[in-house]
Amino acid sequence: MLRKLVLVALFAMFLAPAAAKAQFDEGDWEMFLAGSGVSDSGFDNTSLSVTASLGYFFNDNLEAGVRQSIAFSDTEAGGSDFAASTTGFVDYHFDLDRWQPFVGAFIGYSYGDAVDDDGVYGPEGGVKYFVNSTTFIAATVQYVLPFDSDNDEFWQYSLAVGWKW
Repeated sequence: MLRKLVLVALFAMFLAPAAAKAQFDEGDWEMFLAGSGVSDSGFDNTSLSVTASLGYFFNDNLEAGVRQSIAFSDTEAGGSDFAASTTGFVDYHFDLDRWQPFVGAFIGYSYGDAVDDDGVYGPEGGVKYFVNSTTFIAATVQYVLPFDSDNDEFWQYSLAVGWKW
């Protein structure tokens, strides 16, 4: 019995510090990558996208950074299209240990064949969940507003894997 108690205590002693460090600290950098794709059964119509983000923490809660998104579609009827956006962002993180919900805003530029070149901005939010002290899964959502009122507003979602250092 005493042996089991010692093993549980040792396990808890090593697990607790790992959980306690599953958060952001001042001076941390983070990067995340997200990707998606869809094709019809014959691969005649395909759409692929990837997003990369790089951020820096000015304190334990405030992050600023840049994101690059690239999308490519190839359709049987319309040929190929390319679209991209480059945005800067500022996010405030709520420190709930492994869970790091955040809210913020972004501003940038959207361009390419499939979209009207235009400035974009809007609110964003999401949550990051640390699977260990340096790796997390992130779910984000942005409401994209164009500067040109003739262009449509839209929602953008992503699920990503990220790292801090």
